Amino acid sequence: MRLPASLGLSALLLLTAAPSAAAPAGGFDWPLRPRPAVGRPFDRPEHDWLPGHRGVDLLGSDGQPALAAGDGLVAFAGTVAGKPVVSVDHAGGLRTTYEPVRATVRTGQRVDRGSVLGTLEPGHPECPGACLHWGVRRGREYLDPLGLVRATPVRLKPLHAGPVARTG
Repeated sequence: MRLPASLGLSALLLLTAAPSAAAPAGGFDWPLRPRPAVGRPFDRPEHDWLPGHRGVDLLGSDGQPALAAGDGLVAFAGTVAGKPVVSVDHAGGLRTTYEPVRATVRTGQRVDRGSVLGTLEPGHPECPGACLHWGVRRGREYLDPLGLVRATPVRLKPLHAGPVARTG
């Protein structure tokens, strides 16, 4: 990568969101409509085994349609530990999860962004009323799902704090 001479070598182009969570423009959308309020944000634990919140809780209503955030293949539609869950595999190794959602899709079914996956049910312990716990991961790494629906700003950040030496 070649930077303009005016920046010297002290700058590097960095994405402010996790690059592994970045999605193609227009590739993903909110899984509830209208755009929901976030009841509880993502809280990645420092280590895999520590407590954290590996998704976001989106405020919704009982019976509200839960929508596929992006095009993909339904990887799972069923019950886990007594909770109804739907998971969708997307290009690039991403998997989105939706709970508690009573599935109207079946495992192996192709879905498009905005397709109804099922209906939101009450009972998520973190929320008053009904809310969608929406998660995303790549492999075993949990990512902030809001990175799928927010524009990713690009900023120049210094590589080091010292002054830039100019030559010539």
